[in-house]
Amino acid sequence: MVQVRFLPGGQEVAVAAGTSILEAARLAGVEIFPGLCGGQGTCGKCQVRVVGPVSEPDPGELALLEHMADERRLACLTRVLGPEPVEVHLASRRVGNILLEGQGRPVALEPASRWQTIAVPPASLTEARADGTRLEEALGQQLAIPLPILQSLPGRIRQGPISVLTGYGHLWEIAADLGQKTYGVAVDLGTTTVAGYLWDLTNGVCLATSGVLNPQSMYAADVIGRIYYAQQEQDGLAQLTKAAQKAVNQLIGHLAEQAGIDRTEIVDVVMVGNTCMHHLFFGIDPYYLAQAPYVAAWQRSLTAPASEVDLQVYPQAQVTFLPNIAGFVGADTVGAMLAAELDIRPGTKLLVDLGTNGEIVLAAGDRFFACSTAAGPAFEGGQISCGMRADAGAIDHLRWEDGGLRYSVIGQGPPTGLCGSGLVDAIAMLLEIGALDASGRLLGPDEVPAAVRPHILSSPEGNQFTIVGDVRLTQKDVRQVQLAKGAISAGIAVLLGMAGIEAPDEVLLAGALGNNFHQDSARAIGLVPDIPALRGIGNAAGVGAQVALCSLTERRRAELLAARAKHVELATRADFNQAFMEAMFFPGNK
Repeated sequence: MVQVRFLPGGQEVAVAAGTSILEAARLAGVEIFPGLCGGQGTCGKCQVRVVGPVSEPDPGELALLEHMADERRLACLTRVLGPEPVEVHLASRRVGNILLEGQGRPVALEPASRWQTIAVPPASLTEARADGTRLEEALGQQLAIPLPILQSLPGRIRQGPISVLTGYGHLWEIAADLGQKTYGVAVDLGTTTVAGYLWDLTNGVCLATSGVLNPQSMYAADVIGRIYYAQQEQDGLAQLTKAAQKAVNQLIGHLAEQAGIDRTEIVDVVMVGNTCMHHLFFGIDPYYLAQAPYVAAWQRSLTAPASEVDLQVYPQAQVTFLPNIAGFVGADTVGAMLAAELDIRPGTKLLVDLGTNGEIVLAAGDRFFACSTAAGPAFEGGQISCGMRADAGAIDHLRWEDGGLRYSVIGQGPPTGLCGSGLVDAIAMLLEIGALDASGRLLGPDEVPAAVRPHILSSPEGNQFTIVGDVRLTQKDVRQVQLAKGAISAGIAVLLGMAGIEAPDEVLLAGALGNNFHQDSARAIGLVPDIPALRGIGNAAGVGAQVALCSLTERRRAELLAARAKHVELATRADFNQAFMEAMFFPGNK
């Protein structure tokens, strides 16, 4: 066995010789971020410094690290050899720019769980009804009352006004302290990031927001990879479930600390996420999500005691996950539909959530069509040579102006890569300056205007466009963008065709990328319909979770929205294949 020590935290674990550093980190409970390929050795993001006997880098790893000056290694490809101990130095962790904000809307406060101060009318010879009956009448509802509470009920209600905690048809607790606060948490459990919101459900005020990275990324980058990890690895499902629950617990801890409350005061939790995240959080076998006909284990809202999903909040708190629509259209889409009020907004609305698995909903009158497209991780920095998350050092916007390239960098420091919004801008810019044709071919130095030539580099793998320093866009990168935008655009075309509509009245863009990219760039590359009414609505899934946390009426509305949506399975449609081939071209002469 080889002893592996991780710094700066000091965690240690003993592993067999030949174990990768990434697997050793998993066993030690150490999170190595970011890893966009899920440990497949293709993204080059899980960089560490290693001291001790380890395997030599192969040509693939050397190619990914060719610009690194401090002898870094990739945790997923580097294996400990022993017998001497190995020391692993981790890069400083950054959560990055997790999108927490969204466009909220007013909601009448109607929480599922709440503290109430009541006075139970005294019994008399003429009103000799049971204590429990009089309590229920004072609350205006019938309740299941646990035996320990019932045992002390007669004396408690005769001492004067009391505070009672009710929720989900139960009376959970009676307290002597009057006017207690009720707190709840809404969670958007994303494939890459987890966003949380702490609400005072007594007065309808959001007290804190926070975000963490989803530690499941250490096992696989996307939902398909995680489904197969859960199926093929020993205890794989348990590991992924534990990781998701750990992330939510960590998030709740951050929120409680920000607001200065005890986490055990949180009495309600409402969650959204895609269908795979739903299954993995609850420990439900997700295998059949990836097998035709791609059926989910459960569709309606699912509620479970917090203790059964290992959340450290009020002992009797309940955790509710909003309903799914289909195997790859989940509660996050329902949350976005709820936030955008697609059921009452006039006109034809197209809701697009851009990500590795892009979800699209078309609201046309009283009809709702929903689909998902496997866009891939390009818009999140994956499989792009200089791609990265929207973190410090990422170029988030660029343009060609006054004969030269202008760009902005997150954090104002030196540029180290391209995030999704910068990538969309870059493709639009290349089309504008004549460095990229409609087929997606990067042109050579002799085919572009003179001012552009210094940016073009020819190589055996195809032409490259240098943005600044080592940040480049390669021909392979362009092809990845074509695949991603082609999948989204084709999905939109199919839904519009089914509804008999040429173009929607408005496009609503949900998620971090939709909120941050230049709309003109998205239109220029053909990612979204070329209409003027294009609007980013932020983290709409998170807003939907908050709305449902605050209102039982909105939870019922979410159920109706999910039930009304007609799921369209694109894989079975010939018109999708045709639309996808056409969408692979950029706007222009094909």
